[in-house]
Amino acid sequence: MTSETKRLGMPLLQAAQAQKHVTVNEALMRLDGAVNLVLQSTDATSPPGAVIDGQCWGVPDGALGGWSGQGGKIAIGSNGGWIFVPATAGMRAFILDRGVEAIHGGAAWVYGALSLGRLGSGLLSNMIEADVTVGEGASFDTGVTIPANVMVIGATAKVLNTLTGTLNTWSLGTGGATDRFGNGLGKSVGSYARGLLGAPMTYYSAANLIMTASGGNFTGGEVRLAVHWLELHIP
Repeated sequence: MTSETKRLGMPLLQAAQAQKHVTVNEALMRLDGAVNLVLQSTDATSPPGAVIDGQCWGVPDGALGGWSGQGGKIAIGSNGGWIFVPATAGMRAFILDRGVEAIHGGAAWVYGALSLGRLGSGLLSNMIEADVTVGEGASFDTGVTIPANVMVIGATAKVLNTLTGTLNTWSLGTGGATDRFGNGLGKSVGSYARGLLGAPMTYYSAANLIMTASGGNFTGGEVRLAVHWLELHIP
């Protein structure tokens, strides 16, 4: 008789086994983490300082400490320590620190995958978001980068702290198209842009989001920015 299940490695009860509750509880802990899987991150190379029961992490290669030698597996917090479940092709998870769904391709998580063929081809839906402190000047490079070779659907912005300076309004775009995602935008807290493009725009080169002041200059403030795009996954 086998000692664990093939897919999730859950321990199985054995004939005449003592302390059956230990085996059953470990199996339940694995199920609690693996069902409707949410990974806090797949980039952290060391375990968090506090272990939270049921909280899951994707362990990268070269991980340290309590995750050493467990690269590619899913670490599930359990009773102050870790149990590990294999990540297999076709598994889906929400990657919390990236804000996207992912499908496991057999060797790694493919972030934002909407589809993923058996040879590795896929269509991805991805995003980047950041809270940005605005600098001084008539225009400001936010440092939020649209990667190369993606089809942008749109970008959003929300003012978190009032934009100060002599400007009347502002616009959001990229180099050569400084109002692509919105113009005449407000300065006060809660003002926003929902820059949904009428036709998706393909960026063959990387480009940063740029804020441009109208009627004056920026001196400060804070905005929350996000860009959403589609891309093709190379098999």
